[in-house]
Amino acid sequence: MTKPDEETATANSRTEPSREPAREERRLTRRGWTLLVSGALFLVFVVAGFLVQVPYVAISPGPTYDTLGRDAAGNEVVQVKGHETYQTAGELRMTTVSLNDGINLFTALGLWASGRYALAPREEYYRPGETNEQVKQENIQQLQDSQSNAQVAALRHLGYPVEVLAKEIVSGSPADHVLAPGDKLVVVNGTKVTEAADVAKALLNTKPGQTVQITFQAKGQPERTVPITLAKRDDRTQGFMGLTAVDHAIAPFDVNISLQDVGGPSAGLMFTLAIIDRLTPPGKADSNLAGGRHIAGTGEISETGEVGPIGGISFKVVGAREAGATDFLVPEHNCAEAKSAVPDGLNLIKVSTLDDALTQLENLKAGRPTAHC
Repeated sequence: MTKPDEETATANSRTEPSREPAREERRLTRRGWTLLVSGALFLVFVVAGFLVQVPYVAISPGPTYDTLGRDAAGNEVVQVKGHETYQTAGELRMTTVSLNDGINLFTALGLWASGRYALAPREEYYRPGETNEQVKQENIQQLQDSQSNAQVAALRHLGYPVEVLAKEIVSGSPADHVLAPGDKLVVVNGTKVTEAADVAKALLNTKPGQTVQITFQAKGQPERTVPITLAKRDDRTQGFMGLTAVDHAIAPFDVNISLQDVGGPSAGLMFTLAIIDRLTPPGKADSNLAGGRHIAGTGEISETGEVGPIGGISFKVVGAREAGATDFLVPEHNCAEAKSAVPDGLNLIKVSTLDDALTQLENLKAGRPTAHC
């Protein structure tokens, strides 16, 4: 009679333990879901970190190039045909900044943490919708303009005559079909033209609808004087003629600059110094400008020799020192920024014109003090 009771007890003892694992299994399932969701979120973060680009660019010191030396292909950076050139001692090294675009979150964080790179908003370097290829073409054009300005500034300093030519004619403008690119500009609105800036100055006080006289000379033709009625343009109050003028040095030889994979206008000063150095015989003023020293520098140059400010100076002084430079030519308006980042062992020399730079290089060779930032 007790057996059924024992059987019942046995049955009960078997069912009770079966409930405990069920509860434990439910707890593990919730824990598993938590781990699964967390892992998925982490995976999404990792994938986004590698694939999603951030709206920043990474800036760092770029390569430097000795303008008295040769490029990566073995060609002389400054090439002169039709005139003897002279070897000099030392270096006149131009500096660059490297710009890394299209970086992901993890790359950006890694570059920033390295201490060698800085992050800047992409919009500071790229206009909305502008592609890398468009920026590259703009930089190439700026480099070409810089090289042209350097040639004119150098040859003007060396005493070669300079003429002013029409560079571009705006289609449909008053100058269109009257002048052509390459025409020499002689007089504009009563002002004798001796440099490109004279053209804009001559039109400064004019008004739309006003007729002005232009004296010019096409290649191989005599000078002509023609009237041009100025047009109106929204970006100015004075009359609009529709041409861009450029200085052109007249010399019986050709100067070319060979440098690949570099863009922007900031090498102008160093190009100018290199041209002067290569064309000046030993023993004369402005010969052997480096004097055996490793000198670097930067600065935009105008056709008349003014040295303008540039960007990225804090990275350029670092790149220059790493390349072995002991002295650095700094545009006057960049001095404060350069001083904040100058590495040990680099002497900063303040310049505002080509003549300034030549004087300071002469001071270095003679052991005299230089103009410090």
